[in-house]
Amino acid sequence: MKEFVIVIPARLKSSRLPRKPLAEISGKPMILHTYERANEATSANNIYIATDSNEILKLCDRVGVNCILTSEKCLTGTDRIAEFSKKIKAKIYINLQGDEPIMNKDNIVKMIEAGCKNPEQIINGWASINNNREFISRNIPKVVIKDNGNLMYMSRSPIPGNKLDQFVEAKKQICVYSFPKKALDFLLENPQKSSTENIEDIEILRFLELGWDIKMIELTGESIAVDTPKDLKLVRQIMRSKS
Repeated sequence: MKEFVIVIPARLKSSRLPRKPLAEISGKPMILHTYERANEATSANNIYIATDSNEILKLCDRVGVNCILTSEKCLTGTDRIAEFSKKIKAKIYINLQGDEPIMNKDNIVKMIEAGCKNPEQIINGWASINNNREFISRNIPKVVIKDNGNLMYMSRSPIPGNKLDQFVEAKKQICVYSFPKKALDFLLENPQKSSTENIEDIEILRFLELGWDIKMIELTGESIAVDTPKDLKLVRQIMRSKS
């Protein structure tokens, strides 16, 4: 059994940006940029792509990337990793979303270290929001954290809010997680979206609604999750300037 694996879930049927993992950025598909960020944090034998797409599977075979084919029925990326966990055994599973091509490798390393130190806990990342644009964006989940460091709630709405409808202080989710095997087993036993998860379209809420504690750790916040064509254009500009 491995101490940890990084699993990058990928599907082609994104509603906001179809065929998103294969979107070209600086001459290569986005999913391979995300893989390279993971490879900056750990060795290739600890990294897998989990997908329902034969096209992505063939791409991975061609470039020598570990890839596991999963069902088309997986409702979320974490459900896909839960299915993956039946084939590849590890103590903890690091979920790195496939639409994070500029994720800071230090965030991934920090999540691996936190997961290995706390192998029984679900862990997610957060970073401060510094402007009203991010605060009101429905594409960026906002988080409220308890004094003990656990997640209180997460929403696409601007939270915490106030009577004056002003941006005061807020935090956003960073899309890298650590899951113990028992949490993924729990997901396999509860494969349907919970009520608030379904409304918010935030998969971590299923665990929160069903009684799990979620430990939150601070990460850097410069990464951009590619959810829309506008996000893709911005990330292309950033990658082009770096190269």
